Amino acid sequence: MQTTTSTKPEASSTTTVHSDDLGLFRESVSSSFVPLEVTAERDSRFERFSSRLSSIEADGIAFTEVAAMPHVVERTDATIEQGGSGYYKLSLLLAGRSMLVQDGRELVMRPGDLTIYDTSRPYSLIFTERFRNLIVMFPKDRLEVPNAVAQVLTAQRLGEQGGGVASLVTSFLAPIPGQFESFGPGVRARLAHTALDLIGTLVTSIIDASPERQDPHRMLLHQICGYIEAELGSSDLSPGRIAAAHFISTRHLHALFKQADTTVSTWVRERRLERCRADLIDPLLADRAVAAIAARWGFTDPAHFSRVFKAAYGCAPSELRRTECAALEIATGS
Repeated sequence: MQTTTSTKPEASSTTTVHSDDLGLFRESVSSSFVPLEVTAERDSRFERFSSRLSSIEADGIAFTEVAAMPHVVERTDATIEQGGSGYYKLSLLLAGRSMLVQDGRELVMRPGDLTIYDTSRPYSLIFTERFRNLIVMFPKDRLEVPNAVAQVLTAQRLGEQGGGVASLVTSFLAPIPGQFESFGPGVRARLAHTALDLIGTLVTSIIDASPERQDPHRMLLHQICGYIEAELGSSDLSPGRIAAAHFISTRHLHALFKQADTTVSTWVRERRLERCRADLIDPLLADRAVAAIAARWGFTDPAHFSRVFKAAYGCAPSELRRTECAALEIATGS
C-alpha cells in the first residue's frame, strides 16, 4: 500500500509517502534525492518492509525525514551516470543505527550524529535496524567552501569535531520535520537559508580548527575563499587585490583555483550571484530595487548583471522576484 499527499507552490513543496513495498520505496528515495540503489535482506524480526518518507523543499534545499526498516542504499558509478552529482547531503540520525561508507572511510552513526556526503562519488548507507533519519540536500555551489576543501569531511562524525556549533546545527534541524510545513513559503525560504548558513559555519569551523586535515594549498584556498566572501560587495575585488592580500602572485592564485576545478573570476561571480538571488527572493527586501541589490554585491553595471544572472538561473532577476512573490501570495491567500 502507498499513500501520497503533496502540495507544490512554486516557492516550496511538501511530499509524504508511506509504503510497505520496497520497489515503491526505492522509487520514492530516488525521486526525492538522486538516483540510488536500494536493497533489503529479509529480517526475521520484521514480517514485512515498511517505510515513511516526508520531504519539504524551500528554495532548492530539501529536508527529508526517512523512517524505515533495515535496508542498504548505494550510490554507484551507474547511478552517478544517471545524474544528480551536484549535491551535498547532510545526515542527522534521529533514531536507530547506520553505517556510512565514502572515500575509503567507514562511520558508524548513532542517534544525534551529524555527517556529510557527496553525491558525485560512490557511497553506501547500511541501516541494520529500524531507524529515523533527517537528510538535508543542497547544491554544492550553495556552500561557501569549495568542493576541494569540503570533501575531506565526508563520512566523518561532525558533532565530535564541531563542538558547540554542531550542537546548534542539531538543535535547529531536529524539529524541522514536525514544524516546517506549518510555515508559509517566505518563512520556509528564510529558515532554509539559516540552516544552510549554519551548516556552512559548521564546515568552516571544523576546517579552521583542524588545519592538519588539509594540505597547505587547500588551507590557503580556504582562507582565500573566506576573504572573498567578506569582500563580495567591493566592486574592485580583483585577482590582483586577492593575491596581494595573501602575499602570493596572481599566477599562484589562479593555479589554486584551477586545482579546485574553477577560476577566481568564476568563483567570485557565482558567490555574488548567489547572494543576489537570496536577496531577490527575500520578502523583507521586496521594496529594494534590483539594481540596488546587484550593486550591494559588486555588480555595478545593471545590464551586465541581468545577463549573467539569466545565464546562471534561466530567468531575469525581475522575473525571479515576480515568480517568488506570486507563489508567496498564492500560498498565503493574500
